[in-house]
Amino acid sequence: MPKKAEKKETTEKISEETVVKDVAEKKSSKKATKTKKENKEKETSANSISDFNWHNYEEGIDQVDEKQIKEFEKLVEENFVETLTNNVVEGTVVYMTDREAIIDINAKSEGVISLNEFRYNPSLKVGDKVEVLIDIREDATGQLILSHRKARVIKAWDRVNDAHDSGEIVNGFVKCRTKGGMIVDVFGIEAFLPGSQIDVKPIRDYDQYVNKTMEFKVVKINHEFKNVVVSHKALIEADIELQKKEIIKQLEKGQILEGVVKNITSYGVFMDLGGVDGLIHITDLSWSRINHPNEIVELDQQLKVVILDFDEDKSRIQLGLKQLSKHPWEALADDIKVGENVKGRVVVIADYGAFVEISEGVEGLVHVSEMSWSTHLRSAQDFFNVGDEIEAQILNFDREERKMSLGVKQLTPDPWTDITKKYPIQSKHTGIVRNFTNFGVFVELEEGVDGLIYISDLSWTKKIKHPREFCKTGEKINVLVLELDVDNRKLSLGHKQLTENPWDKYQNEYPLDSIHHSEVYEIVPKGATVKFNEDVIAFIPSRHMVKQDGSKLQKGEAVDLKVIEFNKDSKRVVLSHTQTFKDIEEINKKVMSKKLQQDKEASKNTLGDANEQLQELKDKMDGK
Repeated sequence: MPKKAEKKETTEKISEETVVKDVAEKKSSKKATKTKKENKEKETSANSISDFNWHNYEEGIDQVDEKQIKEFEKLVEENFVETLTNNVVEGTVVYMTDREAIIDINAKSEGVISLNEFRYNPSLKVGDKVEVLIDIREDATGQLILSHRKARVIKAWDRVNDAHDSGEIVNGFVKCRTKGGMIVDVFGIEAFLPGSQIDVKPIRDYDQYVNKTMEFKVVKINHEFKNVVVSHKALIEADIELQKKEIIKQLEKGQILEGVVKNITSYGVFMDLGGVDGLIHITDLSWSRINHPNEIVELDQQLKVVILDFDEDKSRIQLGLKQLSKHPWEALADDIKVGENVKGRVVVIADYGAFVEISEGVEGLVHVSEMSWSTHLRSAQDFFNVGDEIEAQILNFDREERKMSLGVKQLTPDPWTDITKKYPIQSKHTGIVRNFTNFGVFVELEEGVDGLIYISDLSWTKKIKHPREFCKTGEKINVLVLELDVDNRKLSLGHKQLTENPWDKYQNEYPLDSIHHSEVYEIVPKGATVKFNEDVIAFIPSRHMVKQDGSKLQKGEAVDLKVIEFNKDSKRVVLSHTQTFKDIEEINKKVMSKKLQQDKEASKNTLGDANEQLQELKDKMDGK
């Protein structure tokens, strides 16, 4: 260290320590305070620090008033740096070595900073002013250790906060790329520049901005995580917003402008009209249907567009491309008419039909009911796929409403034209089960000819709750034509009618009042069942299950059963065991009653004969 600097340090150190010590003692001493009041006139005459007698002060001969102490403290504060604080101070480079810089901060001694902290400033020289922070007050050698890097960070955060609060524009150096954006050096702090905040237009090449100094606006600070976010786009948007207002004032509906394709989305195309953006919706790109705008335009392509509408308040401009050409419906030939066959391409398929483009921008709808003669409607996807080339007939045509209805089934003969010859009543056929309802089965005899089998006409013997129990979709089934309604295009079919009704036979086998010896098949809640065969399952009500001894029939018990009800139409047979022995009792009662009557009559005849004999005897005795 230079001798001059060492001497200065020693002098300042002694002076500062002496003054601080004595001032503290004088402030704390009541005696000194009393003496000061007594010698007020003498102390007032000493009006200058230059007249101050250090020897007398140290010996306690002279007293110092409060005013002089304050003046002295002010001079100390102005000329000496307090090394106990963490404030950033400005110092001067007084000497430089190969590795360090000696900085004078007006303290007891100079401080030292490694030159590594000045790598960003290779032109540092003696006499330069630098901001420093006291890192270590004294090292092992009594030297002040300073930090320029920490001082820069503290000052940088202050400047960043001020820039964020005031909206000040700052300069930053783009250091490198990172995930989602760039790293920018602002005042020595690494800030994040999101990719979306680089420019108003999408950036495809980030590397073009590396190692460039640009202007930014501090848009966000996270003090907890020490994160700073900057934006260059915000500066551009501010300028563009002013340009937009001026440009929009000059716009008119129907005006044709030239622009560049800026961005392509699934719903439309954004155009740069020279400082202001506009949107071409996908429906305004082409008279024909398209799946994505990139089928029509490309990025950076120059296009002429027409202004359809705009909003001055929200700066929204709606543009159109297809409006620059004549509507295809207006270009249709005048001789096109209903009944004419046309060819086209299927462009859209919906549940209710298919849209067919017969020429660019001109579409017709083929409703699902016009795709087949079948009355059983299906989805349009069962008939066509998008992109299919088909032929159809014009059914309806409205040039003003720009609507067209087409039909495909009209290109083939109507199968109902000679239906009475192909499917006369009582004729037998084979069809395919298409679908079910709760009341029957729809059977397709041929394309366009469907018939219905009611659930009651499926089987003579089976009790069917739903047609799905009897057959499956896609199965072949034999049917008999029962009824034919040509006007309403309805066929009534039957399946059971192809075989004889077995209940005609069962009516003879199980007539009313006939008695059958059979086994109880199953006990049910309201009685029991008896299985005569696969078709006939008879029912025994509970009150008819009582046996002669008062007990009830049990499962598996074989007994005599009387048919008390037989209904061929409802396939119902009701039996009774109780009735069998009750009938016998009734017969016995009748027999006994008849016998008694006969005995009574016989007794009456015998008594009459006796009376006659007695009368005859009496008459003889009377002489008669």
